[in-house]
Amino acid sequence: AETKTVTPNSSEEELVVHYVVVRRDLINTWPLGNDPATLSYCSPSFLDSMHKVTLEVKGEIQIVNLSEKLKSNGILHKLWIEQPENIPTCLATKAYPKSMVSPFFRKLKLCK
Repeated sequence: AETKTVTPNSSEEELVVHYVVVRRDLINTWPLGNDPATLSYCSPSFLDSMHKVTLEVKGEIQIVNLSEKLKSNGILHKLWIEQPENIPTCLATKAYPKSMVSPFFRKLKLCK
């Protein structure tokens, strides 16, 4: 891949990048992607058709309530808490078969 440096004054748009950083010290104790649903989701045969659904809730109370409901039903997820404000801003589940998780999201609207 070609690396391109673009200055703010350039007529070309600057490259937008998403980084993922993992803790090396946890790799031996926290498995990376060996969950059967995750392996299937990330498999080469499905790589070009990974299904992601972006939904919305009205506000903080609703996202916290959703997180609690998922937690009480054993649905693994991450509630992202923005720092230093300590504000819950988004939620993501691990890859699951749709039939297992869609009931929890049925009443939510697509994010537009």
